[in-house]
Amino acid sequence: MAKAKKNRNLIDISTKTFIQVVLLLAALMVVAIVLTYLVPKGEFGTLADGSTDYLSYTLRSDLSGIPLLQGVFAPVLVFFSPDGLTLIMLSLFLIVISSSFQVMNDAGGIRLLIGAVSERFRTRRALLLVLISFLFYCFGSFLGLFEEMLTMFPIVASLCVLLGYDSFTGFLCSIIACGFGFASAITNPFTVLLASGIIGVNPMLKIWFRLLVFIVMFPLLLGFLFLYLRRIAKDPSSSVTLRHDEALRQNVLEEDAQSQRSGRVRLTYAVFLLAALALIIISSMSESLRDYSVVILIAYFLIGGLIAGYLAMGDLKKVLSSFGRGLVSVLPTIVFIAMAASIKFIFDRGAILPTIVHQINVMAEGKSPFGIAMSIYLIVLVLEFFISSSTAKAILVMGLLSVVNVGLSKSMMVLLYTFADGYTNVLFPTSPVLLIALSMMELDYFAWIKKSWPLFLANFLLVLGFIAFGIAVGY
Repeated sequence: MAKAKKNRNLIDISTKTFIQVVLLLAALMVVAIVLTYLVPKGEFGTLADGSTDYLSYTLRSDLSGIPLLQGVFAPVLVFFSPDGLTLIMLSLFLIVISSSFQVMNDAGGIRLLIGAVSERFRTRRALLLVLISFLFYCFGSFLGLFEEMLTMFPIVASLCVLLGYDSFTGFLCSIIACGFGFASAITNPFTVLLASGIIGVNPMLKIWFRLLVFIVMFPLLLGFLFLYLRRIAKDPSSSVTLRHDEALRQNVLEEDAQSQRSGRVRLTYAVFLLAALALIIISSMSESLRDYSVVILIAYFLIGGLIAGYLAMGDLKKVLSSFGRGLVSVLPTIVFIAMAASIKFIFDRGAILPTIVHQINVMAEGKSPFGIAMSIYLIVLVLEFFISSSTAKAILVMGLLSVVNVGLSKSMMVLLYTFADGYTNVLFPTSPVLLIALSMMELDYFAWIKKSWPLFLANFLLVLGFIAFGIAVGY
């Protein structure tokens, strides 16, 4: 029995969850393929240096929809597209991260670290949840971290389970908190800073408004979190991750059979995780390292994970075995990434993405400032469904908005872009991070939507209120 617990996969995606996600993404692919035959085709121009001119649009009635074979094999072909390198890096990132954490789990590092923290905060559990949520909220808002937080999710989920909560609590405190911070951005380099630079506005101009958004959205998240905790406190069976957490709780609470090495294991992985956190912050804040942050983390978790595992286990064969099991367990998530990314690939090959973007100008004509703002917001929402990359959308959308005159300030257009880009990272089924995190705790996407719709409805109403208020005060 103890051996079975020890060899449990940290990332354990059930067959049911895998099939549900694959069917959902397959349905979206089918819709995308059909749309390439229904929506008018178009193309962007080309600048003298060979880069895309997003301000130049040409209707192409001579083009047809994407060839069916390309549509069907899009999850494979997308790795050979211009986005292929990014997808390969993301896939390698997840493989190395999951493998390193599997080694950490099998060495007892997770159990020992979580046990130490839970003992320290056992009588102040609510305070700990607020502090964790705020930390991740700040990571998203100030540093633009999101994908990187998948490395911390298993730790937070295990901690919440040991504290008497569930994995879903850890999901809210880490992934959702970070996603909300990403959208309620102060200095997010991938939204606020990049979009401001493209459109030509000082990102510090009228920063008080973004600070107000930052202050208001965090209590909304905490309110949803503690309402959920009150519900499961009254009825523990209402936990949405009850079955998953039974096995996780046994794994976390398992007694260490080699207590004499507990101190060494705890110290090894405390240093390992603190160094990883420092590396994430430094690479995100450094302009010269920011573009290479994923590569840096891949190298660190590959080399550092193996070294830490050897120091903790003292047996290289066991370390490599655990690393291999972690690698195999994460392979289903690579399928999710490929299928989610194929939506944009289909739209690109079907030549309808330029047409969608072109409608920004058309929809803005003759509307009130609030109507124009909502048009831009909704357009970015549509693009977000198909293009999860904040950088790609910023270049696409803000490049166009930088020269149009729609009666809104440049600061407002950056805010609209930030609102539409961020919150949907934890809502749309084309977000790889969302799908992977849900899979980690064996929660299907539709169960997440059913549970979270009040949060996103309140969030949407607040966004509308902030847009209207911003226009009224001349933001």
